Amino acid sequence: MPVRPHVPFARQVLFLQVGVVVVVACLGYGLVAWMLDGTLREQYGRRALTVARSVAADPAIPAALAAGDPGHLVQDRAERVRVRTGALFVVVTDRRGIRYSHPTPAELGRRVSTDPSAPLAGREVVRFERGTLGLSARGKVPLYDAGAKVIGEVSVGFDARAIDRELGDALRDLGLFIAGALLLGVLASAAIGRRLKRQTLGLEPYELVELVQEREAVLHGVGEGVVAVDPAGRIAVCNVEAARLLGVTPERGAPAADLAVGFLREVLTGRREAANLFVTAGERVLVVNRREVRRDGRDLGAVVTLRDRTDLETLARELDSVRTLFDALRAQRHEYANRLHTLSGLLQLGHHQEAAAYIGTLMEDRIPVTGGLPDPLPDPYLQAFLSAKAAVAAERGVRLDIGAGSYVPGRVAEPLDVTTVVGNLVDNAVEAARAGHRRPARVEVELLGDGRDLHVTVTDSGDGLPAALRETVFDDGVSTRGAAGGRPRGLGLGLARRTARARRGDVVFAEPAGDDHGAVVVARLPGVLGAEAAP
Repeated sequence: MPVRPHVPFARQVLFLQVGVVVVVACLGYGLVAWMLDGTLREQYGRRALTVARSVAADPAIPAALAAGDPGHLVQDRAERVRVRTGALFVVVTDRRGIRYSHPTPAELGRRVSTDPSAPLAGREVVRFERGTLGLSARGKVPLYDAGAKVIGEVSVGFDARAIDRELGDALRDLGLFIAGALLLGVLASAAIGRRLKRQTLGLEPYELVELVQEREAVLHGVGEGVVAVDPAGRIAVCNVEAARLLGVTPERGAPAADLAVGFLREVLTGRREAANLFVTAGERVLVVNRREVRRDGRDLGAVVTLRDRTDLETLARELDSVRTLFDALRAQRHEYANRLHTLSGLLQLGHHQEAAAYIGTLMEDRIPVTGGLPDPLPDPYLQAFLSAKAAVAAERGVRLDIGAGSYVPGRVAEPLDVTTVVGNLVDNAVEAARAGHRRPARVEVELLGDGRDLHVTVTDSGDGLPAALRETVFDDGVSTRGAAGGRPRGLGLGLARRTARARRGDVVFAEPAGDDHGAVVVARLPGVLGAEAAP
């Protein structure tokens, strides 16, 4: 079970980001202060060294120093340089380190407080040292006479407190900048936290974890196919059952329009509403529902559920076949009862020759065949199926004939596919013939075996099918008739074509042979006959 924190996640993120901003700002402030302090110290040291060099370059100072400076020229010139440059001190000494100039007259004639050995040895140095006037940045250079002999040193110092004051001014400006950057960082962190909360719909991480777990359990635990589509029309979720029903496993983010065709494509893309809508996908019959998803006024897309009705439709077709056979047997039972009564009466009255002739007539009574072949359909399955269809058609006032060119020498090896295709084509033809204006209403079925392939041609006497509908009538939901008893229309022809194409065959409408014909539909079913039918 995920741990539920007391502090909301968005506030945790805000605190963390503010803490990071503060730490980075403080580290940056300290780094800049350290680098600026070092730079100022170096600049002041170089400045002191430059002033010392300018004093040592004055030829009057070495001459006065060599003569003992009776007129205090060294002190006078050193003080003028100190005042002009703002230095803390300008000190000139002889080789023994005795001062000839100093801001404090009482220090004249005394030895310097710091070590003068480096400049007296002819080297220039820059140091931070503490003397009689306090801590300062000092530049020391050797003092040469006219013969290039070291006769003393010149030491110039700048007060370290001036460095601290300049550093303080710079750090104050830097502090204002850091404070502004820190405030901006806090505001940006707060904005990120608000956006994060909005993006997660106000849910905490543990709630998101629970949602993911529940979603996985629901999506893969239900027996229905579930496809979630985002507002942009892209696939967000597709569970295993939906992939199985659709026959394809889409990638996340793939366009929903590429996932299916026909009505199902329109449902997925949102161009059609779906509430228990019957569609076909391949050889499957699906019941589709679409629900829009919204939260707090935001459009989150839609969820499409798919239920497989293929098995139920198969059972329904088988039940229809059984009901057809039952209706045919019930009709024939009354007919044969009357015939048996007639035969019984002939025998009881002693008319034996008439009874024999009547029996011969009964033996020849079968489905009408308009050709010369005595037994074009030896397969008992086809005989029983078409006999039942003929009986049902007769009850509806439609005559069902077997065409003259019919001949199927082999046995049916795939009865379900044959039933699906031939049954749907015959049912549509019977309905068209009954609704048409030509009388008598009739349907002609011609079946021809070609090796293991079966060719079916169904012609009705109806009013025909407009050329514009010869392709669209195969689409899901397209029908020339209205709904019947709440059952979906427009699935039979599409299912027949898909069943045929699944076997690499097809179902198409052909041009009528004459004015006395209605629609003519031709089907080709490869491989549905037994091996004994192959040449």
